[in-house]
Amino acid sequence: MTAAVHHDRTELSVVIPMYNEEEALPALVARLRPALDGLGERYEVVAVDDGSTDKTAALLADLRESWPELRILRLRRNSGHQAALASGLHRAVGAYVASIDADLQDPPEKIPEMLDLARRDGLDIVYGVRDDRSTDTGFKRRTAGLYYWMMRRLVGKQMPSQAGDFRLLSREAVEALKSLPDQQQVYRLLVPWLGFPSGQVSYHREERVAGETKYPLSKMIRLALDSVTGFSAAPLRIATWLGVVSFFACLAMLVFCLTAYLAGHVVPGWTSLFVAMLFIGGVQLICVGLLGEYIGRIYTAVQRRPTYFIGYDSAERSTASGE
Repeated sequence: MTAAVHHDRTELSVVIPMYNEEEALPALVARLRPALDGLGERYEVVAVDDGSTDKTAALLADLRESWPELRILRLRRNSGHQAALASGLHRAVGAYVASIDADLQDPPEKIPEMLDLARRDGLDIVYGVRDDRSTDTGFKRRTAGLYYWMMRRLVGKQMPSQAGDFRLLSREAVEALKSLPDQQQVYRLLVPWLGFPSGQVSYHREERVAGETKYPLSKMIRLALDSVTGFSAAPLRIATWLGVVSFFACLAMLVFCLTAYLAGHVVPGWTSLFVAMLFIGGVQLICVGLLGEYIGRIYTAVQRRPTYFIGYDSAERSTASGE
């Protein structure tokens, strides 16, 4: 059941993780503010500065002087996109909470449409789904397609294909996410897993408005690895099956060697021995690596270290100063 509409409180929060986005900020504000002002309702924009080293923090401070709805969260260090997103979701106060990146690849003009759809159909989740990724490189489109195929196999068909972190959540959905353990969360998997009533809004994915991508290949691989190991034990079963396959392969080679010996066709066996050692050693290393990933996650969970630390919240400062 979705959150009720209350006009005497903040109706919408928009969470925006930011890391070194000084070049994209002016264009973002130029499109986001008119879209939200047009709602005619109380809203807040929660800009999460994820330890930026450029002028992002200074620009946000300047913008807040003329945009009272802008709220600034500043993390003490760079904690990563998902951690920054989590900090914003946890502190947002709106009856509905939207999340969007600062690069304008996802259009902010779609947020009012998402809010209308959630209210009209009684939805707790509205996904922004990309119907066209022609602005991405061919490599990124193929790897993204493989990622979403794999994730749908893990989460189920309730996970929409080509849906990233551009979404709208009801207050009930946000509270459900807040109740989960705060350890390396991947929201594009957790949100569909909740199973709340959901809908979709399609849009054309645009090119990054300015700056450099914050998701290079290394971070994409890390995200995929966190998604798989954090949401499923399937890789451990893969390791088991690899062990079974290697056992039967070695058994077949043993039968072949015994047959050759009994038939009198004894030849130097260094090739077969070398191949067998490489095969068995490779399988063992894969299995040990998979086990290490899971043990590492267990170690992190046992430590119970927060994924982020908030150094500054403009809303708290405003309250303390009586603004």
